[in-house]
Amino acid sequence: MIRTTSDVFAALGRLATAFGLLAAMVTGVGLINLLGAPPSAPWAGPPVEREPEPAPVLPGSTAPPVEEPPEAIPGVDPGQLESGVDPVRKWADEVATVVDIPARAIVSYVNADLAMREYQPGCRISWATLAGIGRVESNHGRFGGRILREDGRPSTPITGVPLNGAPGIRQIPDTDGGRLDEDPVHDRAVGPMQFIPSTWRRWATDGSGDGIGDPQNLDDAAVSAARYLCAGGRDMTTGAGWWSGVMSYNNSVEYAQKVFALAESYAEAGNRRR
Repeated sequence: MIRTTSDVFAALGRLATAFGLLAAMVTGVGLINLLGAPPSAPWAGPPVEREPEPAPVLPGSTAPPVEEPPEAIPGVDPGQLESGVDPVRKWADEVATVVDIPARAIVSYVNADLAMREYQPGCRISWATLAGIGRVESNHGRFGGRILREDGRPSTPITGVPLNGAPGIRQIPDTDGGRLDEDPVHDRAVGPMQFIPSTWRRWATDGSGDGIGDPQNLDDAAVSAARYLCAGGRDMTTGAGWWSGVMSYNNSVEYAQKVFALAESYAEAGNRRR
């Protein structure tokens, strides 16, 4: 866990090393080489309850507002913070009082945002967009009554239905021997951000600093999702860039409108906590 402002940048430094290794090596130590365009998009998880109504916008017309994540607690000198206080977590605890997101999930989304500001600043992806996707895909790791633990993992692994070509379901034969989804016949979406194994293999990133890219770990999955959304040099603050990115994640206007409405509400809530 990141505990102080300096730890935020130390964590970003670890990610810098990881991304450097990815760019230079065909296979990385503890990470999977995932550079390039994705062969297929993550599979959307089941819809969740109490989602905002779809935003009254058309694809490409606009993007949700960008909410600046805290590199330190707004208005507070980092040197005055109590020893061991994590500024991101403190802010997340405050935001969690006004939105239905676990504070631990907000930490994952914000740290992914900060990492991308360091390593792909032109993308300008917002933590709120990642949170919108995380809500639709798995209710922030709480799908099916699960609890998001303090290590960033759901209380039990999240695994989707078999992608066997049943009505309304894509058909994707097994691509990983069941290693991630425990299904040797068909692929299944896994983790809080619902990656299918073939997509995870391309985009997996170690966001937690433990040397492993784990789709069940929201720290890892959030950074991986951010990299996926930023592919091709997208600017996620433009209407065209945002809609292109989110619809590459799930090619559905209804899906993207739900994410838009959620991202907008999260950004507004975050701004109110400043």
